[in-house]
Amino acid sequence: MSETLLSSRNLAFELYEVLDAEALTRRERFSEHSRETFDAAISTARSIAEKYFAPHNRKNDENEPRYENGAAVLIPEVKPAVDAFLEAGFLNAARDFEAGGMQLPTLLSQACFAHFQSANTATSSYPFLTMGAANLIENFGTDEQKRRFLQPMIEGRFFGTMALTEPHAGSSLSDIRTRAEPAEDGSYHLRGNKIFISGGDHPLSENIVHLVLAKLPDAPAGVKGISLFIVPKFLVNDDGSLGERNDVILAGLFHKMGWRGTTSTALNFGDNGNCVGYLVGKPHQGLSCMFQMMNEARIGVGMGAVMLGYAGYLYSLEYARERPQGRLPDSKSPDGSPVSIIQHADVKRMLLTQKAYVEGSFDLGLYAARLFDDTQTGESEEARKHAHELLDLLTPIVKSWPSEFCLKANELAIQVLGGHGYTRDYPVEQYYRDNRLNPIHEGTHGIQSLDLLGRKLAQNGGAGLKQLIRLIADTCERAQAHESLTALRQPLEQLVARLQAVTLGLLTDLSQGKVNATLANSALYMKAFGHAVIGWRWLEQAIRAQEGLEKNNDADTDFYKGKLQAARYFLTWEVPGCHHELAILERRDDACLSMRENWF
Repeated sequence: MSETLLSSRNLAFELYEVLDAEALTRRERFSEHSRETFDAAISTARSIAEKYFAPHNRKNDENEPRYENGAAVLIPEVKPAVDAFLEAGFLNAARDFEAGGMQLPTLLSQACFAHFQSANTATSSYPFLTMGAANLIENFGTDEQKRRFLQPMIEGRFFGTMALTEPHAGSSLSDIRTRAEPAEDGSYHLRGNKIFISGGDHPLSENIVHLVLAKLPDAPAGVKGISLFIVPKFLVNDDGSLGERNDVILAGLFHKMGWRGTTSTALNFGDNGNCVGYLVGKPHQGLSCMFQMMNEARIGVGMGAVMLGYAGYLYSLEYARERPQGRLPDSKSPDGSPVSIIQHADVKRMLLTQKAYVEGSFDLGLYAARLFDDTQTGESEEARKHAHELLDLLTPIVKSWPSEFCLKANELAIQVLGGHGYTRDYPVEQYYRDNRLNPIHEGTHGIQSLDLLGRKLAQNGGAGLKQLIRLIADTCERAQAHESLTALRQPLEQLVARLQAVTLGLLTDLSQGKVNATLANSALYMKAFGHAVIGWRWLEQAIRAQEGLEKNNDADTDFYKGKLQAARYFLTWEVPGCHHELAILERRDDACLSMRENWF
């Protein structure tokens, strides 16, 4: 049977040959685990995803949520799927045993969740948002907030959301207008409007806990005046039972080109003057709290983009193997039988490009999860600090690169299917539409590139960047042990050397106050930087594949050769092209910056 969610062999390669997941079991927190328990969790995730999530993916798309009598109505298949997810324990996969969790490494919980994202990205988003909201309350909430809201979320009775965006402000959070007035009992009364709130209303849980950004009456201007509040759909009594409906109104649902099974809501807070909320953390420091959930969401969005690209790649690969059409250029005889389209060189190109984008991004997403484990359970304080610095640097890439290039993989999957690709009789057009939302989710490419170039590179004296350069150099040095990898290693070394020089020049310009001119082409920098990172991850995979081949394991020969071919494609076809972007950055070209509004 063909695999439709992700390649189990590739996942095992990543976990046990590239990222050394078994080494995590030598840490005290994960000492009760083994490869056997890891594989059992993955097997369970695959089974539930195939049985409960994948079958209604198309129905989710064709029957998007409806607004009826002030509430969102979903297709009936969503709740049994979510319930199966909860019952199997995946909502708390990384949480402590004592709290009812599996105490899995984040690397493994991410690997498990990838199956659900591939099977049905819309349905998987409801628990995804809840996990992020629960983690935030666990880190910043009071004991009373944890008792009243976190515990029911851990139990799967309450779900969660993040409510940031407002109609007039979009991504400019400093301009939000939602206000919170202190009440005599220590709570707050909120008034305002939020839009594009995923999971903002649904019938999947007893309650929905909204994490809402708002400003207090004495708030300073800008992002330093933002506070964070818990605003439940239903108030919660002292004994934990549900109280009256809070003054949170579902104003309507947005109708999207993809990801249609997830409610995208407009919420009104305090229309009747009685919306009760509870301050999380300190006043005016809400954005720093929310960044925890936002960064989790950015990595999750990146992985979601990977898995939609992965699903499209696997489907188009199987289609290309089974679809006979045409003859090879050197065999034009009409008497000859048509060949399967996978034998045509240009179809191989499209499949190889998909493989390079998808499996490179998949590796990066899992690497980020492994880094998060290191931030929590690294062997020393210094190791944990270094992991945090590197993960912070890479987060914009983890979110944005797959959102752009795994979307391109979906586009190629449609092309492989030809005319069938853009019909709704085949799933690849839905994968494309679903994935098209990810370049916008949790910050656009432009926002992520500004974050990377304008903030992350120089953060902590460039500690994260220095680490990354050392790691890439180490990989290139280890690759020298394999002569066959020379042609793959050298383009990466050349790109990184030039990228370092360009980076130094740009950071110098920033330090001199040339902010607008330096950041004007940050999207080009993001592409070149991202390609260097993915190129590094492909060279790591190539080393492991070469080592696997040298062990003479005949059963895996094709797998390892496929890895080497994809690495060869990315490092020798894609990486050298980034010198074009670097040339534009070197000369500080201002074609975009100097364009005037009235010239359009």
